[in-house]
Amino acid sequence: MVHQGKVRDVYEVSDHVILMVASDRVSAFDVILPQTIPRKGEVLTKLTAWWLDSLRDVLDHHLISVDTQEILTKFPSLEHSKANWEDRSMLVHKTKPVMVECVVRGYISGSAWKEYRNSGTLAGEDLPAGLIENGALPEPIFSPSTKATTGHDENITFSEVINIQGEVEAQKLKDLSFHIYNHGANFAHERGIILADTKFEFGHHSDGRLLLIDEVLTPDSSRFWPAETYKAGEKQPSLDKQPVRDFLDAISSWDKQPPPPDLTNDVVSETTSRYLKIFRALTGTDLDSFISPKFE
Repeated sequence: MVHQGKVRDVYEVSDHVILMVASDRVSAFDVILPQTIPRKGEVLTKLTAWWLDSLRDVLDHHLISVDTQEILTKFPSLEHSKANWEDRSMLVHKTKPVMVECVVRGYISGSAWKEYRNSGTLAGEDLPAGLIENGALPEPIFSPSTKATTGHDENITFSEVINIQGEVEAQKLKDLSFHIYNHGANFAHERGIILADTKFEFGHHSDGRLLLIDEVLTPDSSRFWPAETYKAGEKQPSLDKQPVRDFLDAISSWDKQPPPPDLTNDVVSETTSRYLKIFRALTGTDLDSFISPKFE
């Protein structure tokens, strides 16, 4: 194993290829919880593959395959560990990650709203007056952040991205991020879903190409809201692990530090249901009926 994150395990299978395993582990408030969310990893993996298939003609990405048999054909030695990664893994090209999280916001929510509420700014830059929580922005904004290895990411300005990556690549990151966000937002809108915000990650292949990497437009990297119940200024029923956050927020005795409390069976079940619901709503098919696209 090369790396184990809160919810992701990464294995090196050759000099230039890695296996990214999306576990069913779930974290909240930067704490890994005792219970897993069944099928979450499968949703994240296959939804990413579905989005990348829809984007294959417009950008380069790192994905080689999410199909179990195709992965085993390329790397037969993985057979003995198949139970640990089957249906929840991306075989990908190894890259050197760009150390910037490329966030695009179409609505003001989360950390962006907290800063705006206090100072009228985002990453220290002025935003239009009169915005309301979870309200639509006049137009989507590029809202990058640091890619912290420990602690929390921090919002930064585009000028800081230029300082980190250089002007040419910073502009390319921004342009690609807007393109992917607009693609996802328009598609989701047709299915009655609001893509409030999302983050993208990029990396450099050994041949120098800039590739889209990691998850793409999943409920763990994006805020999806049902359009039919949307009202600006009100709390939104996010199609993600919101039941987990709500449950933990209601436990006043927990200080958001390890060890966390146990999740109830109902919370686990409801969270799985939300992941399956957003997968079905976007792709038009149930997870068990999904046929993984071919990339190479």
